[in-house]
Amino acid sequence: MIAVAVVATLTVASCSGSDAQPGSAATSAGAELYEQSCASCHGNDLRGTDRGPPHLSQVYAPDHHPDASFRAAVTQGSPAHHWNFGDMPPVEGLSDDEIELVITYVREQQEIHGLEPYPPE
Repeated sequence: MIAVAVVATLTVASCSGSDAQPGSAATSAGAELYEQSCASCHGNDLRGTDRGPPHLSQVYAPDHHPDASFRAAVTQGSPAHHWNFGDMPPVEGLSDDEIELVITYVREQQEIHGLEPYPPE
């Protein structure tokens, strides 16, 4: 089902010639993938849990953790830094296209909600 959504999303995105817009099929697919693969640690609202840090933190601003950092964390895992949650294991089962949808969703949410100070107040 996810694969069908991703293929449909990529087809629509490639035909439109524009970047994904909030509320688009790409955003919906990215949100669904985030929910399935990231939210248990990083929170449904991207504000973190007792298992992982918030993606709405300044730490994850594009100028500090660019998209390549997110990609590497998903595919290779990430040693603990900035936070005391322990090392992040790689996230299994996401294709490169699905990872891009998740990153796009996180960046859109950062723009919509803004970034929270680090360290948290």
